[in-house]
Amino acid sequence: MSQWMLEKEIKALDGWQLTAFSVALTERMYPNFALFSRLLEFGDRQQVRQILDGVWNHLGNTGAKMNFEVQLSNIEDNMPDLDEFDMYGASPALDAMVALFSCVSCLLDNSRAEAANIGNLSLECVATFVEVTAEAQLSDEEVLRLISNHDMMLQEEAFQEEVVRRINSVKQPNAKFIAELRELAANEGVSNIGVSDD
Repeated sequence: MSQWMLEKEIKALDGWQLTAFSVALTERMYPNFALFSRLLEFGDRQQVRQILDGVWNHLGNTGAKMNFEVQLSNIEDNMPDLDEFDMYGASPALDAMVALFSCVSCLLDNSRAEAANIGNLSLECVATFVEVTAEAQLSDEEVLRLISNHDMMLQEEAFQEEVVRRINSVKQPNAKFIAELRELAANEGVSNIGVSDD
């Protein structure tokens, strides 16, 4: 799904649909933070996992309550400073936390801008990974072509399209729908850039 198409699709979403789109993409990015957090003993993975679970529980109407306004500052505390961590892994970890911040903001405000931000952020995260792992001698044009045709980018676009398709297929989410969307998003613990914390 191109950036333009993504924004067009998001304009058609509303209310719970925006949060569902946002949390599904954030879930797919979560292992990027979890692995970085574990390897560098940074942040609080358990707290981040609980916040993400809280968004899913809110969507699934499980009855569990969470003060999401308070969680925004907790998410900020888990954002790695790229000046402090001079390594590639900090960047997708930060992307995952920015996505979670936008996800909770979307839940609070039903913001299409926040949902679109997460969609674009996830695509950019994949593009950066492809660029960083590309052969050094490629020209800028060749890198752009590699990014747009790379399996990971095609998988990310297909994933976002599938999330939108599923969200548009129901008027109101039930627990079964949310559980299935969550399973799709979790991708057996593998992130949008192929990272796993298992």
